[in-house]
Amino acid sequence: MFIPKLYKSEDYNLMREIIRENSFALLISSVDKIRATHSMMMLNEDDPENIYIETHISRANPQAKTLKNGDEVLCDFLGAHTYISSSWYDHINVSTWNYEAVQIHGKVEIMDHDELYTHLDKLTSKYESFQQCPMMVKDMGREFVEKEMKGAFGIKIIPTEIFIKQKLSQNRKENDFNNIITQLEQSDDNARKIAEKMKLIKK
Repeated sequence: MFIPKLYKSEDYNLMREIIRENSFALLISSVDKIRATHSMMMLNEDDPENIYIETHISRANPQAKTLKNGDEVLCDFLGAHTYISSSWYDHINVSTWNYEAVQIHGKVEIMDHDELYTHLDKLTSKYESFQQCPMMVKDMGREFVEKEMKGAFGIKIIPTEIFIKQKLSQNRKENDFNNIITQLEQSDDNARKIAEKMKLIKK
């Protein structure tokens, strides 16, 4: 990911937020050819000094059939994003897009049986806990879950490089910057979220 200095962030709390709120991300590999799979990802911080991404994909997926321990992959997370109209400037210029993104390059470690079971338990708990009648892994019975696990390929991605991008009109003069915020606040949820982020970097 190309990141001009103006848009580069080293805020790991921002990284955590983007991953937490946009965890359906792309797993990209190029072992035999370029492959990409959308999958649910979680940031594992059990050891804060050695964080990693965990996810799983279908064993029937050709990507799963090519990945092995030590292979390099890319996890791509797109956070809040929105269109920025050039009509919001006080001068002629081009339109653009504001957004937040995280890319993590890392090495693959294939999960063993127990790691995959724990991963699925945590992932299910994350999303089921808000349901009216949550169905947790423990409620399904271990025999059923382990049968379903046969079709899942669990992997851990140990980071080698982390890139955090926050493109929020930092290159605009104050009048244009403020007007962009005003316009975004009158739009959809994603746009309003970008407006809030712009207010934070302005402080």
